[in-house]
Amino acid sequence: MILNKKFYLVFTLFAFYSTSYSQIIIPDKVKQSIVVDHTTGAIFAEKNADQKISPASMTKIMTAIIVFDQLKIKKNKLTDQFVVSKKARDATKSGESSMFLVPGDKVSIEDLLKGLIVVSGVDASIVLAEGISGTEEQFVNLMNEKAKKLDMINTNFTNSSGTFNQNNYSTVRDIAKLSSYLINEYPQYYKYFKEKDFIWSRTGGNPFKQENRNVLLFMDEEVDGIKTGHLKDSKYSIAATKKKGNRRIIVVVSGLPTMSSRAESAKILLNSAFNKIDLVKLSYDKDRFRIKIWNGSSSHLDVRGANKEDIYVNLPKNLKNPKIKMELEYEYPLQLPIKKFEKVALLRIYNNKELIYTEDLLAQKDITDKNIFFKGIQNINHYIWR
Repeated sequence: MILNKKFYLVFTLFAFYSTSYSQIIIPDKVKQSIVVDHTTGAIFAEKNADQKISPASMTKIMTAIIVFDQLKIKKNKLTDQFVVSKKARDATKSGESSMFLVPGDKVSIEDLLKGLIVVSGVDASIVLAEGISGTEEQFVNLMNEKAKKLDMINTNFTNSSGTFNQNNYSTVRDIAKLSSYLINEYPQYYKYFKEKDFIWSRTGGNPFKQENRNVLLFMDEEVDGIKTGHLKDSKYSIAATKKKGNRRIIVVVSGLPTMSSRAESAKILLNSAFNKIDLVKLSYDKDRFRIKIWNGSSSHLDVRGANKEDIYVNLPKNLKNPKIKMELEYEYPLQLPIKKFEKVALLRIYNNKELIYTEDLLAQKDITDKNIFFKGIQNINHYIWR
């Protein structure tokens, strides 16, 4: 009998040489914040990231995702039209954003999405909710089900627009999770979040142009989203993202006193992340990420992270003498049979003994048991030559 034991494969990859590193500082005026690398999920800085806030119009990120889900399963098409209800028109209070919809009008899903995302219309959000689910209350059930699936453990929605309700709450950490999911899952629709304005050919008047409230889109061409918010209790907030080359940073801030301080704080954090931290690509080495198999239909098994051809880690720029080390941990021999994409190992990456990254490694093919005859021969050989 061969006993299972923990097996560790350790190897050093490379070293960098540079000089200094400055930490990302969250401005004092920011009450809640998180700075995340979209590729790796690494959190560069956070402040009160799990403190409940009113997400305000950042709620509309989830509203858009639920609509995108319906488009994905082909329950609806962008050209489908929804009828504007009186409730949708009357729900917009003084000072709130509106698409200026008229009850009885039929409006396409695509125009409603632009009214939701670019204009941040309360009326657009309700028309979409009613068109998808019949009532806004039923639509909210879909929003909360999705939040649970995305592990947004400190979030609850009560409406589709983000208008104030003490039970409509979230955190900057959960909003960052939601934003990352949006970008990963719906790149074909994400383009709406970077549109700077929307011209709506409304009923009973000339075409009406409204600009996106995310002023970062006008300040920096590499910023391409996501959503602003404002309510009296949580003040000014934003989920913002910037893409530069193959890197994307997501920043969520809340509790700012003014629109300008919201934009400036988000801009500072986005630029600090790009200026002070590198994204480093490490390739999977064919030999190092191959595990020997005992008594299996194949003698070796290649392992990889989920849907990745490469590994990415974050390192501070100007870091003095970093040394990158990888460690693979798995049980040997692996228990058979093994299904493709089953978790079989754990990857840890260290920089000078500091753990900087972990990832589950998945089998890249099925492995079955050998038949009893070949297993007997292999076991005999093991005990003779061990």
